[in-house]
Amino acid sequence: MPDRKKDTLDQLYSLIANEEDARVCKDIPEEACREVPRNFFLILASNVLTKLGDLLTSPKTVLAWLMSTIGAPALVAWLVPIRESGSLVPQMVIAAWVRRKAVRKWFWILGSFGQAASVVAMAASVWFLEGYTAGYGIIAALIVFSLARGFCSVSMKDVQGKCIPKTRRGRLGGLASTIGGTATVILTVLLFWERGDPTIGFYAVLLLLAASLWVIAGFLFAGVEEFGGETGGGGNAINEAFRSLSLLRDDVPFRNFVITRALLLCSALASPYFVVLAQKESDIGWMLGIFLLASSLASSLSASFWGWAADTSSRKVMIRGAAMASGVCLIVGFTALWLGTDIGSVWFYPIAFFVLSIAHAGVRLGRKTYLVDMAGGNKRTDYTAVSNTVIGFLLLATGGLTALVSMISEVAVIIVLGLMGLAGMFSAIRLEEVTED
Repeated sequence: MPDRKKDTLDQLYSLIANEEDARVCKDIPEEACREVPRNFFLILASNVLTKLGDLLTSPKTVLAWLMSTIGAPALVAWLVPIRESGSLVPQMVIAAWVRRKAVRKWFWILGSFGQAASVVAMAASVWFLEGYTAGYGIIAALIVFSLARGFCSVSMKDVQGKCIPKTRRGRLGGLASTIGGTATVILTVLLFWERGDPTIGFYAVLLLLAASLWVIAGFLFAGVEEFGGETGGGGNAINEAFRSLSLLRDDVPFRNFVITRALLLCSALASPYFVVLAQKESDIGWMLGIFLLASSLASSLSASFWGWAADTSSRKVMIRGAAMASGVCLIVGFTALWLGTDIGSVWFYPIAFFVLSIAHAGVRLGRKTYLVDMAGGNKRTDYTAVSNTVIGFLLLATGGLTALVSMISEVAVIIVLGLMGLAGMFSAIRLEEVTED
C-alpha cells in the first residue's frame, strides 16, 4: 500500500481511537499492531456491508412481512429462532475445526459467500414458488444461511481479537452498525418513497441486492492481514466440541455470562410480534417501510454510542440494553392487554419497535464486546462456540414455546419476554467487569 494511503488510514484511525498514539495496542502482538489501521477499516467495511445485508433480509421485518405477503403467516414465528439457532447450534464443532488453523479469516469469507448463495435461493423461492411452498423454500434457505453465518460468527471474534486491540473493538462494532444503519435509512427512503404495498418482484430484487453485499464483503475481508495464532485440538472435532462444554461447569464467570445472555434473548424474540400486531391492525401498504426505517434509524443513531460505551464497560451496556428491552416489552404488552391490540395510533408499534431495536443493539454489542474481552487465544474461540451452541438450543426451545403461545395470544408472548429481559438485567448486574482502561 502506498505510504500516502497508509498515512491517511493512520490519521483516520487516530481520530476514531481518540488518542495521540493510535498504535496503543492491548492484548495483541506487536507485529499485528503495525497493521491495525488497515485491518480496522477492512473489517469495518466488511461489517458495514453485511449489516446492511442483514437489515435488508431481517427476519424481524422484511422476512416476517414477506411470509404474510406470500400467504404463509404461520411460519413467521420460526424465522428468528431458525436464523439464529442454525448459526449457533453447530458452533462447537465448527470451532474445533477452526481452532486447528493458524489463520482463520478464510472461514469468515466462506461463510459470507454461503450467506450470499442462500439469499439468492430465497429470491428464487419468492419468484418461482407460491404460498407455503415458497415459505418452506425460504425456511430451507434460511437454515443454510444460518449455518454459513456460524462460520462467520466463530471466526470474526477470533480475527478481531487478533487484529484489533482491546478498548477499540466496541467502537469498531458500533461504527459498523451506525454506518450500516445510516445506509439502510437512505436505501429504505429510496425504495419505499411514494410506493404502495411491495410486489413479489420488489422482494426478489431486494434479496438479490442483499446477496451482492455479502459477496463484496467477502472479497474485502480477504485483504485483512491476519498473523498466525494459537492452534490446538488435533483430535476429532465432535470430541473436542463436547470437551469444551466443561467450561460451563468449571468457569463460573463464563457460566454467569451464558445465563445472562440466555435471558437477554428477549430483545431478539419480541421484535417480530410487534410487526405482527401492527400488520393485523393496519392496512397501510408502506408500513413495512416504516419498520425497516425504524430498525435502520435505531442502528445508525445508537450503535456508535453503545460501541464507545462498551469500550468503557460492556457489562453496563448489557444492563442498560436489558432495562430498555424489558421496559418497552412490558409497556406494549400491558397496554395491549388493557386497551386492546388496536391502540388507535398507527405509530404506536413502530415507535415501540424503534426503542426495542435500540435496546437490542446495546444488548448485542455489549455481550459481543464482553465475550471478546473476557478471554484470549483459543479460549476466546471456545467461549464463543460453547455460548453460541447453548444459546442456539435455547433459541429453538424458546422459539417453539413462543410459537405455541402466540397461537393463543401474541400479547402474552410479549409480556413473558419482557419479564425475561428484567431477569436478564439483574443477571448482568452480577457479572464481573472485564474492560481495562
